[in-house]
Amino acid sequence: MRRASSFCILLALAGAATLAQDPAAPKGATGGLTEEEFKALHDLTDKEAPAPKGTMVDLSGARAYLSLPEGKPPFPAIVVIHEWWGLNGHIQHWADRLAADGYAALAVDLYDGKVADNRDDAMSYMKGVDAAKAQEVLKRAHAFLNEDARVKAAKRGCMGWCFGGGWTLKHAIATPDLDAAVMYYGQVVVDPAELKAIRAPLLGIFANRDKSITPEKVDEFEKALAAAGVKHKILRYDADHAFANPSGGRYDEKAAAAAWAEARSFLAERLK
Repeated sequence: MRRASSFCILLALAGAATLAQDPAAPKGATGGLTEEEFKALHDLTDKEAPAPKGTMVDLSGARAYLSLPEGKPPFPAIVVIHEWWGLNGHIQHWADRLAADGYAALAVDLYDGKVADNRDDAMSYMKGVDAAKAQEVLKRAHAFLNEDARVKAAKRGCMGWCFGGGWTLKHAIATPDLDAAVMYYGQVVVDPAELKAIRAPLLGIFANRDKSITPEKVDEFEKALAAAGVKHKILRYDADHAFANPSGGRYDEKAAAAAWAEARSFLAERLK
């Protein structure tokens, strides 16, 4: 059985949200692709995730994985949103990486404990997400980072890939006191009226060879952000969807390293 990767982390966001609300949604819900075409963007390898260093916590009935940096609170903090595979070991390791960088990282679970290890299950779980419930879980996670004695965050960000990238954008729209948002190749919103609610600076990371979130869609997104007055930075890499996922077949080490350097700088400037 192949292990689910977690660094494709986030494409279907808006697509995922649309699918969650309407399982019979048109193919536009997967970025203009059929479900089979969309699933083909996500490759898995047998790469093992490192052993987790954090702990599971309860968010009033929803589970999440908390990884803390060394030292004493308060810490800058980040909500981490898993890709379409679910909250697996690779996502937990990503939270550990952020903790090693000095952040309290809280990786939420929007699949109610389910973790996929194949594309069909991942698609099913993604389509089964209740959008209102997911928004509530993210709201609780945001509050947890400020209120929990282990964190006491004054500044809070959000980060996600693929499915999680889309939900990062939705979280930024719904959370006026968010301080930073980083979305990797998540589905975009192109209505300036909707984007105007965003107060957090936003970093968008996209792939020029992505067949779902195409360069043309990224162009629309960038124009809409500007029209809405959202402070933003859009980065584009000559790579495929899921290029930042070291557990996937489309991993591009050079592009992934360059994108992560940009993300680290962005988060440090706004949260530390």
